[in-house]
Amino acid sequence: MKLIARIAAPAAALVLAGLTGTACAPQTSDNSAQKDDKSGTLRVWLFQEVNNKPKEKVVGDAVAAFRAAHKDAKVEVEYIPVETRAQRVKAAFNDPKSAPDLIEYGNTDTAGYVKDGGLADVSAEFAAWAEAKDTDPTARTSVTVGGRIYGAPLFVGVRALYYRSDVFKELEIAPPKSQDELIATARKIHKAKPELYGLAVGGAYTYGAMPFIWAQGGELAEESGGAYRAAINSPAARKGITAYTSLFGDDNCPAAKCASMGGNATVTAFASGKAAMAVGGDFSHQAVEAGAVKGKYAVVPLPGRQAGSIAPAFAGGNNIGVLKSSSHRTLAVDLMKQLAGKETQRKLFEAMGFLPTYTDVRGEVATKEPFVEPFVRTLGAGTKFVPASPGWGQIDASLVLPTMFQEIVSGRKDVARASDDAAKKMDAAFAAAG
Repeated sequence: MKLIARIAAPAAALVLAGLTGTACAPQTSDNSAQKDDKSGTLRVWLFQEVNNKPKEKVVGDAVAAFRAAHKDAKVEVEYIPVETRAQRVKAAFNDPKSAPDLIEYGNTDTAGYVKDGGLADVSAEFAAWAEAKDTDPTARTSVTVGGRIYGAPLFVGVRALYYRSDVFKELEIAPPKSQDELIATARKIHKAKPELYGLAVGGAYTYGAMPFIWAQGGELAEESGGAYRAAINSPAARKGITAYTSLFGDDNCPAAKCASMGGNATVTAFASGKAAMAVGGDFSHQAVEAGAVKGKYAVVPLPGRQAGSIAPAFAGGNNIGVLKSSSHRTLAVDLMKQLAGKETQRKLFEAMGFLPTYTDVRGEVATKEPFVEPFVRTLGAGTKFVPASPGWGQIDASLVLPTMFQEIVSGRKDVARASDDAAKKMDAAFAAAG
């Protein structure tokens, strides 16, 4: 399961498109409910945030609006710790009678949850929902499996390039406009200021490395006839891997310190003033603002291979789904729409900084909050998603890609051998998932 990392302070993070925890429920035969009650109590599981009060207020407003339209329905909301979500969801899929009606889940979990028989197909209701037509295409992809819709996108998150505007001014350099220029700039800064990482990178920062692979035309995997096969060892992907791993070393970010770093650690390095640049998300803004670099940084889209281009970013985020076992399907779908609707997403942005999944609403908030602009540009340039296979959860949990990066930067394997080994592990996971 992969969710977005939401950092409330440099040292405090709640991983989600940043986090890496995974566990999928066993295959179930049929979790379908036998009735569709139009009254009663709906149970909802949402993720608990580092600072949960603002989220509770927004959700409370959405529930109140739902109750006003459904007098015979009640709603019980439980905020579950992200760290234990896997066990809770597994238990819910195994025991439908004790399961909630709706859950919040990481957008890379969709395929696995569908395979496990946990999520309801809401394709017809989604198609008839007027607001859904404005859903960002990548966000729509995150709730789609086999051409069917299994939930509603709740928010989206992408990463861009944070940089120290004071350092760039002092050294008289401009923000890099290409991937090669980014690498050269990182080395130039570290040479001039050895106490700083030019660009903080992490061997365990999968979602920070992916844009380098995608910018070179590489892919994680390719799909044919509903089956996935690894493409991480293709020539194009290897170019991206080479570019990313070239940033580990004494001329930028020493491997001894950076090989084990993940996304949260790289953002923390930047926020604390130890790095001149870092790849961070819109969801990292609060942490950076709370750090030592407040007022001394700016953000631009991560540059792509060609000068002036934007590297494709991973579109992380969370969704809201109705469980297949719900005995209140109609009410649950209506509550899903309320929780993931435009008004709620506007309020979630204002309260938590979560980017809306609707293109029109995202445009509105971008005009109000300047810090959102580079992330909106990144989304507009085109984003990527992980393979829509239940096998991705195992690949992610097994740290296949971090292991590959770490083997390369440690010198244990070259790019060709490490990527071939990673591809074999990925293919095994895809095959096992079916």
